[in-house]
Amino acid sequence: MIEPLTEQTLEQPWWLGYLDTGASNVGFPYTRRTTIYYGYGYVLIEAGPQQATGWREEGWSWVLPELMFPADRSWLFSTMWDDGWTSIGGSQQLVDGFLSDATLGPRARRVALGQDPTPPGHEAN
Repeated sequence: MIEPLTEQTLEQPWWLGYLDTGASNVGFPYTRRTTIYYGYGYVLIEAGPQQATGWREEGWSWVLPELMFPADRSWLFSTMWDDGWTSIGGSQQLVDGFLSDATLGPRARRVALGQDPTPPGHEAN
């Protein structure tokens, strides 16, 4: 996931968001939380792609932050803690890169603005 995002992003800081569900270690216990979705608290840290893959504790089932976006906000990566999929919004070129990726492409689908992004066979929580 990080490689296609990095390839499509100019050199700049990224914002990494770790969702505080109370059941996971967000890595920054004394950092203020900000509310983004449905009243959930996130720890937002300015960092980069290298930190996105290395800051989660070992043994955690999901290595990436639940929320990522570059400083220029040219794309958004978001995973809700109780859903089994990730949403990525960005340019046509970014989306095409994911769809054509040998590993990720078969598991990706394009969703239009206003379309329900819930994958077939899943239920949004």
